[in-house]
Amino acid sequence: MELSAFFSYPQNVFSLNPTFVETEISDTRSLLDQARAGDAEAFGEICRVHGTRLLRQAFVLCGDQTLAEDLAQDTLVEAWKCLHRYHGRCQFFTWLCAILLNRYRNVRRRNRLLPASTLGGRDQDEFERHTGNLPDHAALPDQAVERREEARLMQQCIQALPAKHQQIVYLRFYVDDSLEGIADALGCSVGTVKSRLFHALEKLRKMNALNQQMTSSKTKEVTS
Repeated sequence: MELSAFFSYPQNVFSLNPTFVETEISDTRSLLDQARAGDAEAFGEICRVHGTRLLRQAFVLCGDQTLAEDLAQDTLVEAWKCLHRYHGRCQFFTWLCAILLNRYRNVRRRNRLLPASTLGGRDQDEFERHTGNLPDHAALPDQAVERREEARLMQQCIQALPAKHQQIVYLRFYVDDSLEGIADALGCSVGTVKSRLFHALEKLRKMNALNQQMTSSKTKEVTS
């Protein structure tokens, strides 16, 4: 699901990679069964299946290549330690991202990190090439730059939300479009997910920086 539907942004604005939501690989379930039984090699295969995608998600959160790598690795280590808690009621990747969000929140509390991306344009392009996180080649250079800036603005606005609202927006629009899956991953009710999502979107709509960017984008669309 595209968050742009709520704000009239062009498609692909809200992520560095527009294809975050992917289907689970068919044999992941059997690998999970083996991993729960203590098979470290099976879990290693799960890490290979989800590792690059998890790294992309970590980068979307923090905007720093080194920190993204650390967060992804810490998330997989934590997932191995508490694998018995995963009951299969949501996508495994959604569950991984819930752990990732908690790890990132802890890092921010400890280091008081700024939410804005710390990567320069050249460093960011290099990271994207290594993770398969390629730009939209159908877009003109100016459009690609504009979309990236809008995506960064959206990330900064999301980072300004309370942690419980950040989680819902991130899991709903960047990871998984299932309210039930999100509820299971976070250990709360579907009603709670819906309520938090509603309030999060209301807060985003009221943010001045986001409203100014939306107005600018609409003006450009009308005059182009």
